Amino acid sequence: MGQIHVVCVLVNLYPGDTDDHGLPKEKDKCCDTNLYLYHEEIEDRPRAATFLSSLADYSNTIPTASAADPDAPKPAPPARMGTLIGVYLPCIQNIFGVILFIRLTWVVGTAGAIQGFLIVLTCCCTTMLTAISMSAIATNGVVPAGGSYFMIGRSLGPECGGAVGMLFYTGTTLAAAMYIVGAVEIVLTYMAPWLSIFGDFTKDPEAMYNNFRVYGTGLLLIMGMVVFVGVKFVNKFATIALACVILSITAVYVGIFVNFNGNDNLQMCVLGKRLLKDIHISNCSKDPGGELEQLFCPNKTCDPYYQTHGVSVVQGIKGLASGVFFDNLQGSFLTLGQYVAYGKEPDDIEQMERPTYNQIYADLTTTFTILIGIFFPSVTGIMAGSNRSGDLADAQKSIPIGTICAILTTSVVYLSSVLLFAGTVDNLLLRDKFGQSIGGKLVVANMAWPNQWVILIGSFLSTLGAGLQSLTGAPRLLQAIAKDEIIPFLAPFAVSSSRGEPTRALLLTMLICQCGILLGNVDILAPLLSMFFLMCYGFVNLACALQTLLKTPNWRPRFKYYHWSLSLAGLVLCISIMFMTSWFYALIAMGMAGMIYKYIEYRGAEKEWGDGLRGLALSAARYSLLRLEEGPPHTKNWRPQVLVLAKLNDDLNPKYRKMLAFASQLKAGKGLTVCVSVLGGDFTRRAGEASTAKQNLRKCMDDEKVKGFTDVLVSHSIADGLSHFVQTTGLGGLKPNTVVVGWPYGWRQSEDDRTWQVFLHTVRAVTAARMAMLVPKGINFFPDSTEKISGNIDIWWIVHDGGMLMLLPFLLKQHRTWKNCKMRIFTVAQMEDNSIQMKKDLKMFLYQLRLEAEVEVVEMTDSDISAYTYERTLMMEQRNQMLRELRLNKKETLGMVQAIVDHHHADIKTASKVRFADPNSETNPSDAPSPPLADSDEKEADDKDDFRSSLLHIIDSMWDSSAENSQCEGAPSPPPDPEKKDSNANGNALNSKPNLPTITPDEGTVRRMHTAVKLNEVIVSRSHDAQLVILNLPGPPRDTKLERESNYMEFLEVLTEGLEKVLMVRGGGREVITIYS
Repeated sequence: MGQIHVVCVLVNLYPGDTDDHGLPKEKDKCCDTNLYLYHEEIEDRPRAATFLSSLADYSNTIPTASAADPDAPKPAPPARMGTLIGVYLPCIQNIFGVILFIRLTWVVGTAGAIQGFLIVLTCCCTTMLTAISMSAIATNGVVPAGGSYFMIGRSLGPECGGAVGMLFYTGTTLAAAMYIVGAVEIVLTYMAPWLSIFGDFTKDPEAMYNNFRVYGTGLLLIMGMVVFVGVKFVNKFATIALACVILSITAVYVGIFVNFNGNDNLQMCVLGKRLLKDIHISNCSKDPGGELEQLFCPNKTCDPYYQTHGVSVVQGIKGLASGVFFDNLQGSFLTLGQYVAYGKEPDDIEQMERPTYNQIYADLTTTFTILIGIFFPSVTGIMAGSNRSGDLADAQKSIPIGTICAILTTSVVYLSSVLLFAGTVDNLLLRDKFGQSIGGKLVVANMAWPNQWVILIGSFLSTLGAGLQSLTGAPRLLQAIAKDEIIPFLAPFAVSSSRGEPTRALLLTMLICQCGILLGNVDILAPLLSMFFLMCYGFVNLACALQTLLKTPNWRPRFKYYHWSLSLAGLVLCISIMFMTSWFYALIAMGMAGMIYKYIEYRGAEKEWGDGLRGLALSAARYSLLRLEEGPPHTKNWRPQVLVLAKLNDDLNPKYRKMLAFASQLKAGKGLTVCVSVLGGDFTRRAGEASTAKQNLRKCMDDEKVKGFTDVLVSHSIADGLSHFVQTTGLGGLKPNTVVVGWPYGWRQSEDDRTWQVFLHTVRAVTAARMAMLVPKGINFFPDSTEKISGNIDIWWIVHDGGMLMLLPFLLKQHRTWKNCKMRIFTVAQMEDNSIQMKKDLKMFLYQLRLEAEVEVVEMTDSDISAYTYERTLMMEQRNQMLRELRLNKKETLGMVQAIVDHHHADIKTASKVRFADPNSETNPSDAPSPPLADSDEKEADDKDDFRSSLLHIIDSMWDSSAENSQCEGAPSPPPDPEKKDSNANGNALNSKPNLPTITPDEGTVRRMHTAVKLNEVIVSRSHDAQLVILNLPGPPRDTKLERESNYMEFLEVLTEGLEKVLMVRGGGREVITIYS
C-alpha cells in the first residue's frame, strides 16, 4: 500500500482599507479573499481548518438524511375413502417398519433411555413438522399421484421438482432394498438359521452378509415378478401386512405387562462383565474340562481375563418391577471391536490384542448421530396419504388429520417403546444386536405374548408388505417424472406396457434396488436412504415456508394450522440430521440433487408451473429495496453508487470511453453503476437510435468490464433529460449517490452558450439532489484499466465536503491501476490557524481513519490582488462584452472583428502552459496538449463562411495568448489606467484592439479570480507531476446570468490550468467516511 502525502496550505490575509484597484481589503466575515471562490460552500460546509479544529470531538458534521393451466390434473375419480381407510391406516403401515422389530432394542441399549428417547423424539419432530408443511401444500389444490414430487415441483419449480423427485425415487427404491434385507435377516437369523449357505454366520459376520445378499437377490426377483404380474395382489397383501403390524405391536405391549416381574425364558452367560454367545446356560460355569475352559484355555494356556473373572448367569427379561430402567439410563456407545460389557472400564471393553473367543463385540462404531441415521427410516412413510388424495372423499380434511394422527400414534408407540424396553430388558441383552447370547433369538419377539412366532411372522410379513409397496410406488414415481419431460434422458421410462404398467421403470428400480441389496447390511442402508428422505422432507418444508413468506395469491391452503417458522424449523432439523448422521452421505445426496438441478437448468426446462422460486428473486429484491428505503446507509456502509452521464458522438458511441474505465476503477467491481445518455429530439422519431445507443453503451461497459445498467433517454432538451436522469434513476433505496459528468472542453470555442449551460444545469441538478459529483478533466489522459501507474495522487482539501476527497483516493487504490500510487493531501488554512497544530490534528485524523498519509503544510503568504489577477478579470469581462455584442448585432461588429483579426495575427505566440485540448483530438498523452490557439486557426480556415464561429475562436485565442504570455513572462505590470486603456502587462500588445467601453470588474469577480489564480499557482508548483489531482469543485453561481456562468467556467479553467489530469469533486451533503469502527 502506498502512503498518503498530506500538504496543508496556510493562507494569510493582512487586512487593509482598499487596494490599488479600489477594492476593499477588509476581510469578509464568512470568507477571506483567497477563498472567495468557495464562499458559498463555506456558508453551510466547514472549511478544512474549521473541521480540523473540532477533531477532538469528532462526529458526523453533516447529519445523515434521514390461460388455462396446461398442468391441471385430470378430474379425480369419484371419491370413496375417508380419513381412516384412505390416510391414517396407509400411513401407519408405511411408518412402522423393520427397524422397530430388529433394531429399536439395540438403539435403546446403546444410546440409553435418555438419549434413545431424544433420538426418537428428534426424528418424530422432524416428520411432524414436515407433515404440517405437507398438509398446507396438499390442501392448496389437488395433489395427484407423485406425492412430494408433485408438491415440490409445483411449489419450487421444475428444477427443484426434478431434483427432489429423483431423490424421493432413489430413497423409495433403497427403502425397498432395506426392507428386503431386513426380511431376510429375520428369516435367517431368528426363524431358520439352518438355511445359511455360507456356514455358521454367528462366527463370521461376512458370511451372514453374503447370505443376506444371495437370499435378498432371490426375494427381489420374486417380489418384482409379483409387482409385474398384478398390482391388485400387492394392494390386497397390504391389508394383511397392516393387520400383522398392528397385531405384532399389540403383542409386544401385552407381553411387556405380562412380564411385569420378569421371566426366566431368556438367560445370558456373562464372564466378568462381558457378554458371551453360543453357550448353553447349563454350560455357563468354569468347571474343569467344561466348555468355557476349552474355549478360553487352549493348549493349557488360559486367557488372563478368564482367569481373573468369574462366570454368572444373568436374567434377560427383568420386568418393569425390577428397576432395571435406571441401569439403562446412560448410553454405552462403543467403537468397532470393543466388547459388549457392563460399564466402560477399558479392561472390560478393550480387546487388548487377544483372541475374541465367543465374546460379543461391536460390529460398528456407534454415536448419537449415527443412531439417528439408522433409526430415521422408521419414521418415514408420511406421504402415503397425500399420494392418494384423488381417492379421498374430502382430501383437504382427510390428509392433515389422517397424516398428523398417524404420526402422533407412531410417535407415541416409538417413545413408549423406548421407555418400556429400557425398563424391562437387561442392558447387555438390549445391546446384543442379533440375540447371539440367547441362542439367536429376537429380543422383541421373546418379550411378546403369547409366543415369539407372533412377532417373527408378523414382522416378516409386514416387512414384505412395505417392500412390495416401495417396489410398486417407485416405478410409478419415475414414470411421472419422465412424463413431465423435465429430465430428457428419462424419456424412455415414460412408456407404459399394454396393461398400463411402468415395466421399464420397474426394471430400472429393481436394478437400483439390487445395488442396495449388495450392500447387505441394514445398518449401512438405513443412513443412506435417510439422506434422500431428509432431503425430500427438507424441500417440502422449504416450499411451504417460501409460499407462506412470499404470500403468493394462489397460496390459499385449507389447512390453517401452519406457520413459516415451523417449516423453517423442520428444514433446519432435516439438514442438521443429515450432517450429524454422515456428512459424507449428506454431500452425496446434495451433490446428486445439485447435478440434477443444473442438468434441468442447462437443458432449459420449458415447464412453467407458477412456482415459488420464480418469484423468489423478485421478492428478495423487493424486500432488500424496501429495507434500503428505510433510510440512507450509515456512514460506514456508504460507497459510491455511480451514475455516469455519457456523451455520445455522431455514431451513437460514447465519446469518452475512459469515463467508464474510471468508473470501473472507482468501483473495483462493487456497488451500483448506471451509465446513461440523452439524445435530443422526439422519442417517437428517435426510438430506434435510442435502442442502438443503449446497445452501444452496454457493449462499451462490457469492454471496460463495468458491471451495471445502461439507459438512454430522448428529450427535446438535453439539460432537462440529464436532470430527469439525476432525479429518477434508481429504485427505492438502490439509487445512485454519485454522478460522473464530463468536462465541456470546447465551451470557449463553441458559438452556442448551451455548451456550458448544460454542464452548469447538470451541476445544479446534482447539487439539488444532494448527490456527490465528480468532474474528471483531461479524461483521455487518465489510465486504462489494464495499465499500472505509479506516482502521487494529490488531494487539495479546501472545504470539508463529507470526506469525499479522503475516500476517493482510497477507493481508487483498491484497483490494480492505482494500487502503486502514493497519496498526498493538501489543505488550506488561515492566518490565525496554527499550522503546526493543524498538521498534527490532520495526522491524527488520518490515523483514526486508518489511512496511511503524508502530511505537508504549505504556508501560502497573502498579497494584494495582483495586477495579473485584475488583468485576467478585465480580459474576461471584455470577452463577455464582445459576446454580448456579437449576439445583439452581427453587422455592428464587423469593424471590430477586422481590428481583432489584425492584432491576432500580429501578436500570436505559443503558450507554454499546459492546456486542455478536446480529448478526442489526436494527442500524444506523453506530450503537453496543444493550446486551443492551433485548433482555432484550423477551424477558422475550415469554416470561413461561419462568421460567428470564427470570431469566437479568434477572441478566445487572443484571450489565451495575452493571458498566458503575461503569466509566463512573470513580470507583473501595473493595473490598467482608466485614462490609458490601450496599455497592459505586455506594453503595447493590445494597441491594435478596437476601443471598448470602460469595464469595471465586479469586486466578487476579482476576488474569485484571485482565489483561482493563487490556488492554481500553489497547486501547479507542487502537483505538476502528480498522476491525479483531486480538489473541491466550487459551487455554481446562484445567479443564472450568462456572464456569471461564463465567469464560473473561466474560474475553473484558471484553477486547473497547467494540470494534465484533474478530478473536481463536490460532496452530496453527508458524511461518507468515519473514524469509528
